[in-house]
Amino acid sequence: MVSRAEPSLSGRWWWSIDRVILTTLVALMVSGVVLLMAGGPPVAERLGLSTFHFVNRQVVYLLVALAIFLSTSLLAPRQVRRIALIIFLMSLAGVVGTLYFGVEVKGAKRWLTLGPLGSVQPSEFLKPAFVVLAAWAFAEGHRRPDLPGTIIAFLLLPITIVPLVLQPDFGQTILITLVWAGLFFVAGLHWFWVMGLGGIGAVGLFIAYELVPHVRARIERFMDKGSGDTFQVDTALESFAQGGWFGKGPGEGTVKRILPDAHTDFIFAVTAEEFGIVVCMVLVLLFAIIVLRALFVAQRAEDPFVRLGVTGLALLFGIQAAINMMVNLHMMPAKGMTLPFISYGGSSLISLALGTGFLLALTRKRPRAESLSETGRRP
Repeated sequence: MVSRAEPSLSGRWWWSIDRVILTTLVALMVSGVVLLMAGGPPVAERLGLSTFHFVNRQVVYLLVALAIFLSTSLLAPRQVRRIALIIFLMSLAGVVGTLYFGVEVKGAKRWLTLGPLGSVQPSEFLKPAFVVLAAWAFAEGHRRPDLPGTIIAFLLLPITIVPLVLQPDFGQTILITLVWAGLFFVAGLHWFWVMGLGGIGAVGLFIAYELVPHVRARIERFMDKGSGDTFQVDTALESFAQGGWFGKGPGEGTVKRILPDAHTDFIFAVTAEEFGIVVCMVLVLLFAIIVLRALFVAQRAEDPFVRLGVTGLALLFGIQAAINMMVNLHMMPAKGMTLPFISYGGSSLISLALGTGFLLALTRKRPRAESLSETGRRP
């Protein structure tokens, strides 16, 4: 046990970190490896790979993610902003690069091949960086009316989502827009503008439905199963029915063997079949604890940037989890979005480590004088 009087960096970190969020995040990371042992092998065998190919790669990704997660959680708010700016610029350049050099998968260019590093999805890293910068801009607009912080926050949204729409990646676009709208509301702007933004979003969705065949097909399949191939969603629902409350047991699932994305988008359904709805509810509880605890800490923060940053990162984490689980339960059209720390994927896992590392850094307890000095004020 580290003493409170311990002056080292690790000692200060341990006594300042939010241990509720930290413990729950680590529980999700461990759960992800365990659950991937259920969803990964069937997909690996279908592709002619070794049985635990995806599990072994996920463990390697997780080690890298843990290093990023822990080192990022040591940062001060000012350092979080600076690193987020660098990551945002690099990721945005990467997203634009996918339009010209990206690998096309299922009609969308979202991946860049970086030689020995393999394929990278730049939009994953764009998300947490965007949230931090938007929170920073809204906070500056609130703190210093003479600066165009709110205007910058407004400009950040189209700069970020236009390249995503062109890929096209409407799932990430919707996620980023929802989080931005949440920050817009928390920043204290009037409900009239929030409703106006909702109307613009509805118009944008209608235009996408009319002009983009990919979006039209997904919405129509969601509304009418007879309008197209709904094999994955139907199979996912069958997994819930087969698993019941307590599941068939580890390794006993059968529906997962014909589920194409059992290790990524539909791992929640695999969890239901083998471990039961009870374990699915425990996962939901873990996600809820992280989001609610973060929002509770944000509510008590004096620094506007910390309050908005924590809120935005919590919304990003929670909404992504909710979208994935709702797709598995056929409560919304398929989005191709991973379940945080549970689904397989290097870009997703490292991006989540970065975002939750930022979250832990901003929720750390700091002396009031230090918190005020971060925004240029004095106690």
